[in-house]
Amino acid sequence: MAKVRKVKIKAKAASKGEPVTIGIIGGSGLYGMSGLTDMREVRVKTPFGDPSDAIVTGTLEGRRVAFLARHGRGHRLSPSEINYRANICAMKMLGVERIISVSAVGSLRDDFPPLDFLIVDQFFDRTHGRVATFFGGGVVAHVGFDKPTCAHLSAHLAEACSRAGVKAHRGGTYVCMEGPQFSTLAESQTYRQLGFDVIGMTNLTEAKLAREAEICYATVAMITDYDCWHPRHDSVSVSEIIANLGKNAENVQGAIREVVRELGGERRCKCGSALAHAILTDRKLIPAAAKKRLAPIIGKYIS
Repeated sequence: MAKVRKVKIKAKAASKGEPVTIGIIGGSGLYGMSGLTDMREVRVKTPFGDPSDAIVTGTLEGRRVAFLARHGRGHRLSPSEINYRANICAMKMLGVERIISVSAVGSLRDDFPPLDFLIVDQFFDRTHGRVATFFGGGVVAHVGFDKPTCAHLSAHLAEACSRAGVKAHRGGTYVCMEGPQFSTLAESQTYRQLGFDVIGMTNLTEAKLAREAEICYATVAMITDYDCWHPRHDSVSVSEIIANLGKNAENVQGAIREVVRELGGERRCKCGSALAHAILTDRKLIPAAAKKRLAPIIGKYIS
């Protein structure tokens, strides 16, 4: 096993190290990234608290990347306990411009079987009580979110899945529920009637914060099983689901290596200027404490 160096980075110092422009967030079943070399464990102290775990930076396919286990290594955090703001802010502070987010989901469609992937392009919010914005406390901002994922990064991901030999459906809606309980049968059937494609518990919150942080964001939704609407749902064993999680994690790492290999250069999308006209608060009236807290997010607009 490769040796991993461990370092701690405070908010003001995070951007002083080597820039890491590609971030990978691993969901259930993906707690590490194979193929990383020259690894460091980086513990970033953000103005919003601590991320889910140390972020592992390293070289993958010739590019510097940052990997974070969304639920922490060993799967210690439920979807409602994750500090999403700290996770996204830490990526921003490390220099990340593109986030590839990996999530285990249940299928709401017969033709989206387990082990297929979905490159999500829409979300529907069924969460409650989560903090899904960096703003407030004296600063008001409204970002556009009609297209919640980055079309350019999503297209790269879909093509990478194809090259890696993984069946990935392009475009679909991820309904994000609060959890940690799974859906009732009535809920699952309603989601199908509404035309949603997969169901999960995490990615919408990340997508909202990534947009505010001006980071490109794309989701690979890895289907582990059918949601409870399916006639075979009760016959699926825990061992089958765990096996699917393992296979999906193996497949998605191949796709990630493919997409990382080709990513580079300046971004051609609008994600990097999402805040250009979104901050409504008079700059002269922004409290000093808010300026300090939001420096990693809006520093270029208030300096």
